[in-house]
Amino acid sequence: MTERWTVLKILQWTADYFTGKEIASARLEAELLLAATLGLDRVGLYVNFESPLDSSELTAFRERVQRRAKGEPVQYILGETEFWSLPFTVTPAVLVPRADTEVLVEEALSRIEGSVHLLDVGTGSGAIAVALAHEKPEVQVTALDCSEAALHVARANAERNGVAERVSCLAGDLADLPPGPFAMVVSNPPYIPTADCEQLMQEVRDHEPRLALDGGEDGLTAYRQLASQAGKILLPGGWLLVEVGIGQAEDVVALFKAAGLAEIKGRDDYAGISRVVAGRKKL
Repeated sequence: MTERWTVLKILQWTADYFTGKEIASARLEAELLLAATLGLDRVGLYVNFESPLDSSELTAFRERVQRRAKGEPVQYILGETEFWSLPFTVTPAVLVPRADTEVLVEEALSRIEGSVHLLDVGTGSGAIAVALAHEKPEVQVTALDCSEAALHVARANAERNGVAERVSCLAGDLADLPPGPFAMVVSNPPYIPTADCEQLMQEVRDHEPRLALDGGEDGLTAYRQLASQAGKILLPGGWLLVEVGIGQAEDVVALFKAAGLAEIKGRDDYAGISRVVAGRKKL
């Protein structure tokens, strides 16, 4: 007799299996994968706990479970995630947007005044650029990335969230930023020291783009490049805001000071970790 797999039974089995694979949010990820497979939201799963899966649904779900068990991030398997309460398409060409980065968006929003032009350096999925444009309908954002594959994703996300007319995706390199001038430059740059990249969690190390993670020997290469060019590309009074890795804030503050920036401030994330450094070009 063929085993009868209901929604509840397969959720319980998958959560236990993921726990055995040391996946932290085992039950949540099981729910997300099953909901996507069945075309439901998570509430829909709960009202259909006793519903059985047919053979095609079981096959599709098992394939997703196997991918996750091998370390592939659930966001890549689903092809999307949420950031700033907005939907974002994600592919292995871009980093998965993380909640920590919303602190950078908050700090940027608090400093934007009027109809200004912003630059998002290393835009990846476009999460920061799209979130800022969505919240501030009067701004224009240039979203810069050296990866054409990433820019393709960023353009799709600008379109998906209704801000494509105000987010311009541009191919370019950190070492030679567009001249602007810009009222603000924001960036979540690569900041993992090269030697530490191999020590990252498997799902990050083996699946997310190394180019967006590797910050050079000491993890500070991108910050040096941003700080050294800030004076040339910012308007007087313009802001440079960056996300930083754990333990990097003090070094980044020093780089900002050496570059002549003023009003330098840090901001912790909601876990109490120094996450953002901001500096202003003198008037």
